[in-house]
Amino acid sequence: MATTRPRSKKLADQALAPAHALWRLDRPGESPYRFQAKSAAEAVHRQDRTRKALHRLLTPPRLRPAPVALRRLKSVDRGDFVREKLLLRTSRKNLMPVHLLLPKRAPRPLPVVTAFHGHGYGVKDIIGLRKDGTDRKTRDGYHQDFAAALCRRGIAVAAPEISCLGERQAQFHDLETIGGAVAPTTCTHSAIRAFHLGGSVVELRVYDAWRLVDYLRTRRDLDTGRVGTLGISGGGMHALFSACLDTRIRVAVISGYFWHWRRSLLAIAHCACNFVPGLHQFGEVDGLTGLISPRPLFVEAGTRDPIFPIAGGKQAVQDARRIHAAWGVLENLQTEFFEGRHQIHGGRSYSFLMHHLAPKVPRKENRK
Repeated sequence: MATTRPRSKKLADQALAPAHALWRLDRPGESPYRFQAKSAAEAVHRQDRTRKALHRLLTPPRLRPAPVALRRLKSVDRGDFVREKLLLRTSRKNLMPVHLLLPKRAPRPLPVVTAFHGHGYGVKDIIGLRKDGTDRKTRDGYHQDFAAALCRRGIAVAAPEISCLGERQAQFHDLETIGGAVAPTTCTHSAIRAFHLGGSVVELRVYDAWRLVDYLRTRRDLDTGRVGTLGISGGGMHALFSACLDTRIRVAVISGYFWHWRRSLLAIAHCACNFVPGLHQFGEVDGLTGLISPRPLFVEAGTRDPIFPIAGGKQAVQDARRIHAAWGVLENLQTEFFEGRHQIHGGRSYSFLMHHLAPKVPRKENRK
């Protein structure tokens, strides 16, 4: 009887491990919704088709919508800005804490940025609070209090507690832990439950962000014709997908996330909350910029980021440039690769947000 003899131990190991076969099945260049347009007219047509497909993929399963309901919890005076804590009802069974930072001296109505934190102890880490809830005066951690930093530049900032982190972590009261069983991390457990229902944590977060903008549009002190978004790490993922689907967002900044998935998320151990079943249909991360363009997009990345290797980031940006070029707005894609690790930088990205959220001054006609 004939036998199959692998040419080397490496090939034999690959034949035994299903992961290698699955890797070969992922072909971004053959994905049905990858961005292929070569002109602005073609891009508009493909964008509508692709956004509808992504919306179907990121529609939360069995989530029953409800009118956004609000409860004000407290207001804190930080000297140069006021921090309001709100509790929003985003669906019939979901509540989301939101910290709204309002600069005191900036003219109303204010432009507003939705600010998304990454993994850690939650939204407190971007608004200037320690884990125990006390105020701090110096920036700390990889988040660098970026929500507070933006607010001090004269922008209103809406910083939600994103699903599965901070106050929104599961307590696992319903899990069997008899006999020394260890409860999973809340992100992983929520992702597994979402996968079981045919969904993902990503879609829950994007839905929350949509409902947050719905609420912001009800406030007279905010100019919701000037809405931006910024996120770091998992918050960068949050900002990316939110900007893809919600065209009310006029400008996006993605920090510590914009890399080819095959060179980071699919190659290095990452939290299960990053993954979306069926996302392969849209090719690679750079292709999603076809849903953001022609709106402005800024990408920043640390050259020594250990979980998002810089080579993959530079390649993703280079590919994204071709997409913006097809739209004829190459200047709307800006980047900064800074010397540093996995962290917010803000060197040019904050100014980029300020520029694109500035009020539009009507041009005066020249009269002879």
